[in-house]
Amino acid sequence: MTKIASIEPLLARVGKRNQLLVRVETEDGIVGWGESGLSSREDAVTATINHFASFLIGQDSRRIGRIWQEVYRSQYFEGGRVFTAALSAIDIALYDILGKRLQVPVYQLLGGRQRDKVPSFGCATADDFDDMRRDIKRLTELGWDCVRISPGYFNGDGIFEPRKSIARSAEMLLELRSEFGRELVLGIDYHHRLSVAEAASFCAMLQPETLDFLEEPIRCETPEAYATLRGMTQIPFAVGEEFASKWQAAPYIEQGLTQYMRLDICNIGGFTEAMKVAGWCERHYIDLMPHNPLGPICTAATAHLGVAVPNWSWVETRQAPTEDLGFHDPELFPTQIELDGPFYVVPDTPGLGVEVNEELIRSRTASHVEPPHLVRPDGSVTNW
Repeated sequence: MTKIASIEPLLARVGKRNQLLVRVETEDGIVGWGESGLSSREDAVTATINHFASFLIGQDSRRIGRIWQEVYRSQYFEGGRVFTAALSAIDIALYDILGKRLQVPVYQLLGGRQRDKVPSFGCATADDFDDMRRDIKRLTELGWDCVRISPGYFNGDGIFEPRKSIARSAEMLLELRSEFGRELVLGIDYHHRLSVAEAASFCAMLQPETLDFLEEPIRCETPEAYATLRGMTQIPFAVGEEFASKWQAAPYIEQGLTQYMRLDICNIGGFTEAMKVAGWCERHYIDLMPHNPLGPICTAATAHLGVAVPNWSWVETRQAPTEDLGFHDPELFPTQIELDGPFYVVPDTPGLGVEVNEELIRSRTASHVEPPHLVRPDGSVTNW
């Protein structure tokens, strides 16, 4: 009765984005939920989930580690973000099922609680500097001690000029540090839009105590580029939200190329792979700072991970009162992990602790979402 009876991807519009959920049911009727993290490319992941279902149905849902290995290794061209985004959702759902079967929260399957609550960082995303300052003031008054700014960096016309952007961002950060003091942990997400030279110039514009972490300044495909940048600045890096396996994370851990691991549990391979990366990071004194821009399933999975590992800093939250994205719609998810001030509090509910209104979510038709296609002033394509 523990065998997998069905695996169904459900793509729905939730707030300002689509969410790709996976519903896994066993022969004895236990339902588990997972979520995929490859935003705006969900159709590709959906097709992959359906392919995996063709050989996973009928397998023992309790053999999570073996299922992970079979999914990852059962084709010649193993790995890749589409595959691991699909695998992540299935893996999370299987942990949800096992927790419900054993009547324990998922974190107990990971070794039990190591902390009572999971700290988060808040996001200030306003383009207007006065609005950003007000958002940060509001967050700090509500208890957040870590804030990341993520201004748009480009005009509404989709043109990104890096030199103007880094000059403006450096000026903002210097003013923010002066206003909010040294106790506030202050970071910036550059969304891999810079080159090594541009990132180095940006860091040089800042006083030594200005920035506590620089997130994703350049793309992650070439660790050697990060090694070069690492030699040009002392600012800690936060890298890893694009990683699709422990192998991709390896050089960043082993060579000290990130000081905060930004893994995304819905992309890297679910709990099975995230726990391996977390242990590897612990060996190198790297704390996790997970990427979490999705919905309640991702948030719950990340919070269970945060409860169970020793090396933790903050998790990204998109539920702070400075943002209104609609990703955690209570009508669609009537039970979910709650945010208490800046902390996620993980209950002792069996499984992930999230309930899904299936009828309603099936009625929320997904619509095409395409990220901005940015260009430089000369018309050449640059990174989103």
